[in-house]
Amino acid sequence: MTQSVQNTSAVLLHFMLTLEDGSVAESTRERGKPALFRLGDESLSPALEQQLLGLRRGDKHRFTLPPESAFGPSNPDLIQFFLRRDFAETGVPDVGTIMLFSGVAGNDMPGVIRDVAEESITVDFNHPLAGHHVSFDVEVMDIDPVAQEVERANLTG
Repeated sequence: MTQSVQNTSAVLLHFMLTLEDGSVAESTRERGKPALFRLGDESLSPALEQQLLGLRRGDKHRFTLPPESAFGPSNPDLIQFFLRRDFAETGVPDVGTIMLFSGVAGNDMPGVIRDVAEESITVDFNHPLAGHHVSFDVEVMDIDPVAQEVERANLTG
C-alpha cells in the first residue's frame, strides 16, 4: 500500500482554488465530491504535481502558484472576434456566457463571451483561470484508491 504521494500515484483530493482577490474559483467540497488525479499523466502542471509529492492520506496543504505554473498565462492569440451575424442561429449571448465552438479539427472548444458590441462579439478561448495566481487548498483523501482495493482483494481472496 502506498504511504505517500509518488510520481505515478492516483490521488483522491478535496481542493479549493482561490484567486488573488480571495474569490473561490472552484471547490470540490461545495460539490460534495473529491476529485481523482493521476500524477504523471500530464493532466496537472509539473509545479502542481511537485506540491503534492510526499503528502500522505489526511494531509492538508496550502500553496500558491503563479500563472505559468498553474493554468498558464493569458494568450492574446486566443481572444477572437466574431460578427454578430455569426450568432444568428443561437442568438446573441450575454457577457460571461461559456459556449462551445467547433474547432478546426472538429473538436469542441469552450469560449467565454468577454464583450458584446454593436458589430462584434469577443470570445476568449483561454482557460478561465489563465493569467491568475491561484491558491490551492488541498486535502489528501486517499492515495491509489483503486490499487489499494485490488491489493486488499488479493490479500483476502
